[in-house]
Amino acid sequence: MAKTFPEVQPGGSLILAWQVKDRKVLVVGGGEVAAGRILNCLNADANITVVCPASGLNEEVAFRVAQKQVTHVDRVFEPSDLDGADMVLVAIDDPAASTTIWKLCKEKKVPANIADVPPECDFYFGSVHRDGPLQIMVSTNGKGPRLAASLRRFIAGQLPKNCGNAIEAIGELRTKLRKVAPNPEDGPKRMRWMSKVSDTYKWEDMCNLTEEDMENLLLFYPANKVPAIDVLFALRGGTDVKKLDVFDGSFGFSIGV
Repeated sequence: MAKTFPEVQPGGSLILAWQVKDRKVLVVGGGEVAAGRILNCLNADANITVVCPASGLNEEVAFRVAQKQVTHVDRVFEPSDLDGADMVLVAIDDPAASTTIWKLCKEKKVPANIADVPPECDFYFGSVHRDGPLQIMVSTNGKGPRLAASLRRFIAGQLPKNCGNAIEAIGELRTKLRKVAPNPEDGPKRMRWMSKVSDTYKWEDMCNLTEEDMENLLLFYPANKVPAIDVLFALRGGTDVKKLDVFDGSFGFSIGV
């Protein structure tokens, strides 16, 4: 029987999570669009240099400069500003100057985004929903930014409340599990067990996991089991697990009272 494979849908973008922590990001411009770009990059822990005359800084960008969240160069762009840049974001109301910067970036092979000029962009900024470690981006590939924002709000409204907290809890559990089973050969079992945990509990349950709950949950890992949420909560306060009749002979320990 012939296999069925996904149909190719050309014309899209390769959506990635770009790690720019401690990398140099050059922002040319200081208006509203630049402010949004700067905030996105600050959230990603980038080192940002803003090139713009002080008279062109809006209130938010001026605040970032005053708080030393960014480095400010008080003048118009010069080609030497590209030296050492890992990414360039251009947000100025001068199409000719923007295109000139774009061409310079191409020569130096520096990825760049020219605001509101899709053909002069190596990448796009989508509309992003953020909740702690959770990030969801909606992109229209530069065709409809306002529609992307509307879709982002719709998607965010369908998500469980505090789902970012649930992701933090699961992330912490993964870290603890690696200490319990640190060897490379433990990897497949760790992954399968973490999948069971994610599939067993509801979002609101995972949001309410405490440090004690996670320590108790790890007791079930050797037997590759995941307790029901009411069993896990019943273990709070040092309850003897043997009294709950959830352990079999493969467990040789209990939580002290």
